[in-house]
Amino acid sequence: MKKLIVCFLLGINFLSAQESDLLTLKDAINYALENKAEAEKARLEIKRGDAQIAEVRSAALPQLSISGNTNFNPLLQENVLPGEIFGMPGENVRVAFGQKWTSNVNAQFSQVLFNQSVFTGLKAAKSTREFYIINAQLTEEEIIEKVATSYYQVYETQQMLENLNKNLEITRETVTIIEGLYDNGLAKKIDYDRSRVALNNLSANRQQLINALQLSENALKFMIGMPGDVPVVLPEESFSPLFLPETVQEGMQERTEITLLNKQVELLNYQKAATNAEYYPTASLTANYGYLGQGPEVPLWNGEDKGVFWSDFSAIGINIQIPVFNGFATRARVKQNQIDIEQAQLDIKDTKLAMELAYDNAMSQLENSWITIENQQENAQLAEEVLTDTQNNYENGLATLTDLLDAERALADARNNLTNAQLDYRLAEIEVLKSQGKLRTLNNN
Repeated sequence: MKKLIVCFLLGINFLSAQESDLLTLKDAINYALENKAEAEKARLEIKRGDAQIAEVRSAALPQLSISGNTNFNPLLQENVLPGEIFGMPGENVRVAFGQKWTSNVNAQFSQVLFNQSVFTGLKAAKSTREFYIINAQLTEEEIIEKVATSYYQVYETQQMLENLNKNLEITRETVTIIEGLYDNGLAKKIDYDRSRVALNNLSANRQQLINALQLSENALKFMIGMPGDVPVVLPEESFSPLFLPETVQEGMQERTEITLLNKQVELLNYQKAATNAEYYPTASLTANYGYLGQGPEVPLWNGEDKGVFWSDFSAIGINIQIPVFNGFATRARVKQNQIDIEQAQLDIKDTKLAMELAYDNAMSQLENSWITIENQQENAQLAEEVLTDTQNNYENGLATLTDLLDAERALADARNNLTNAQLDYRLAEIEVLKSQGKLRTLNNN
């Protein structure tokens, strides 16, 4: 019987140093959490939350800008003034204001004194970062679930191949026995041919299972983000559960999905508060200081000897804006925000019901799989005894070849049914842990 040879590497340095290390479920989960794109994207979203907080905070911090320009005025605007100003009563005098060249450098400062939407935005930004953190936790739990499922499916295929190898060995022995009987004239040629057909069919099935095992290993490598050319090695451990664990349904508030939805409702409340902030007045402090040069020449490098004169100026003020009436637009937006909140609360209620149903189904599947495992273990043992008796009866002429082949198939079916029940149990176990918010225990064992 050929045994599956496995090998797993956890990084380039680790790769070259320990080529014989095995891939445990914990190792597979840790590798996926470090290398899978979904986990890395979730961590990047947390960094995005930090950047969003900094962006919103900037609105409450002082703002300072410096600007400058130089203009050439080929045509100066003329104004008509009364002649009395110039000692010319009864006449109008056209006077051009300004100079052909002007240069201006200005520094402007502003500081928010009161803006309710900015303060609300700061709180919302912090809550958004928390949302990304919870979402990253949920993403990791989803990865753990997928990796564990794929990991156990590799074990199932491996166990199926082992079952077939055992059955193949039994069939080879049967073929050898019938061949000896046929050579001694104690068996018919048709019996010998039928036994060889059964052997060839099992060999073909074995090759299909080898291919299926390779595919399941490739799926596991993809699930954990491992390169396809790295061989995978699983430890030889019992796939069968040793006992039915005591399971208690945890409060739904412990589930990451519910925590995430509650955080979403919190964000929607902040959005409503930001809309309500449109009712509040805003106040800000502004100040500017500038330097102005003007004359018939470019002011930047000319002075009074060229007719260019420079002067500074400044202004300080407070801007206050009080909303009075906008056609009830703010009220309409507040109502829309409230509808979003109520819809999110309905999502929470529906999600809790779905989780309760998933827990009940998982528990039923877990208990039924446990019963099936116990039955199939007994059934496989009985099938082995039946096969042994049938082989003895066939050698003594008390059973037909059909009886013998049927007994072999019955044993193979019993073993495969046991393997399927073991996989069903493991998958149900994952669902129970998920419903209890304890998927991370798979990563701790």
